Amino acid sequence: MTDAPLIDIHNATIYRGDTRVFENFSVSIGQHEQAAILGPNGSGKTTLLKVINREIYPVRQDDSWVRILGRETWNVWELRSHIGIVSHDLQMHYRNSTTGLNVVLSGYLSSVGIHGLLSRQITSEQREQAASIMRELGIESLAATPLRKMSTGQQRRCLLGRALVHNPDTLILDEPTAGLDLSASFDYLARIRRQIASGKSIVLVTHLLNEIPPDIQRIILLREGRIVADGPKEEILTEENLEKTYDAGVRIAKVDGYYLAYPAKSA
Repeated sequence: MTDAPLIDIHNATIYRGDTRVFENFSVSIGQHEQAAILGPNGSGKTTLLKVINREIYPVRQDDSWVRILGRETWNVWELRSHIGIVSHDLQMHYRNSTTGLNVVLSGYLSSVGIHGLLSRQITSEQREQAASIMRELGIESLAATPLRKMSTGQQRRCLLGRALVHNPDTLILDEPTAGLDLSASFDYLARIRRQIASGKSIVLVTHLLNEIPPDIQRIILLREGRIVADGPKEEILTEENLEKTYDAGVRIAKVDGYYLAYPAKSA
């Protein structure tokens, strides 16, 4: 494995459709960092995720690049052995009839489901590995269950299983507890922490402080396509920085390594 950064974006101008989201944007995240990218809706988080996932590319210009593990070009199947991505956007692309097992198996093909001829490409060894991952995530009973009959939390665990089939070194999680109730949120965050404890690196993309597990030590605050602050969590998660990022009065409480935000008193 190269010692190059996991993500290295330098002087990049990036459009999503006709909208310029980033201009001369730079950020670098190391391979073994536990990091969170935090910002309000519209700050550029989703676009940044699509850039990392090779769905969007920057404008070609001198002294500008987006490199993943030191490379500007990747075969998507090869990249999945290094980085697994779990996102709400991906979840929405699956058919409601897709079963839990087929969601997990689709990770081998970087596809949305394994309908039709795709199913013939899956080996017996891959099916056994997928079943093992589902047992590890506590969703083995959902192998034949269609997504429409699952809770949002169960669906999210199936997508986590999809990302884990290649045993990637890094997981990138986009707003992991969106749509989950309190119990499901706590369960999912505990599973993320177990992945960190097992040696995986996590890049968490979120707009919620309480989604950030204590294990994550670097925070990148993003607003309107620009970095507001970037550095160690204790230095970056301040009321002043969060007010600049969210344009709202914020107070912060810290409980058992988690940071919680609540409204500042109005004048």
